[in-house]
Amino acid sequence: MSRYSRIAGTGSHLPPRRLSNADLAAELAIQGVETSDEWIVERTGIRARHFAAEGVGSSDLAVQAARHALEAASWQAQELDLIIVATSTPDMVFPSTATMVQHKLGIAGCPAFDVQAVCTGFIYALSVADAMIRAGSAKKALVIGAEVFSRILDFKDRTTCVLFGDGAGAVALEASDQPGLLATDIHADGKHRDILCVPGHVSGGSVLGDPVLKMDGQAVFKLAVGVLEETARTSLAKAGLQESAIDWLIPHQANIRIMQSTARKLKVPMEKVVVTVDQHGNTSAASIPLALDLAVRDGRIQRGQTLMLEGVGGGFTWGSVLVKY
Repeated sequence: MSRYSRIAGTGSHLPPRRLSNADLAAELAIQGVETSDEWIVERTGIRARHFAAEGVGSSDLAVQAARHALEAASWQAQELDLIIVATSTPDMVFPSTATMVQHKLGIAGCPAFDVQAVCTGFIYALSVADAMIRAGSAKKALVIGAEVFSRILDFKDRTTCVLFGDGAGAVALEASDQPGLLATDIHADGKHRDILCVPGHVSGGSVLGDPVLKMDGQAVFKLAVGVLEETARTSLAKAGLQESAIDWLIPHQANIRIMQSTARKLKVPMEKVVVTVDQHGNTSAASIPLALDLAVRDGRIQRGQTLMLEGVGGGFTWGSVLVKY
């Protein structure tokens, strides 16, 4: 009998502090940085984002999303035999954020590790968990995307600091005799690493380089639009399906124009695209599971529907997962 993986439950968590564009513009003005709601919305579609409080780490956001996903699946944490966290903003250099989530859930023993593929991180993590379940290495897995990008932003650079937010999303993934994850497709090309990166690192007790986010927005946009269409078509082909099979497109929430362009190329109407970028900003690895959970909980996504999840991020990384929910 073939072994597959399926999504048994979803969960998410946003830190309480919400900043509208006007709120952020007011804070930036104190530092002499000018921006406005109109400027941000026109270029990105973003109207608000959430920032974590001081002392709150990715693991804290992740464990809240994890608990919601476990509850949705009617699982106890003790049933888990795999935890994967996708993050570019871990609590520490090491150990992994996943081990901290494991401990905060009150369990021990199962493998727990992080995946670092920036904004494509959740797609990578879901692909790894799917492969491990299919191979028989796990039966019940928790796959989480969690970020506190507010900690790595340069608040003197209005082209980047207005884009990102904090949050976490999770899925409970279980072994099944019925196909759930229909196809996965992941890629990377390191020659583009400089267009989106945080070039600092720790050495000898000090930070070397620049520990804040750097981005060439135009270069990212051009690459993103092409690879997102390509990876979506690859996953469809692997599953033997056409564009018309997509009930919901759930892309990485980076920029509304990238999302609109991708939807247009895949012939998916915007009414079938889950959009959260306006309220969440770009939450990197958390953006896709946050959007997925929102649409599941508000009733848009129903069992039996076909979902296209896809992301693109620093590295340069990109990928997609086609899901029968």
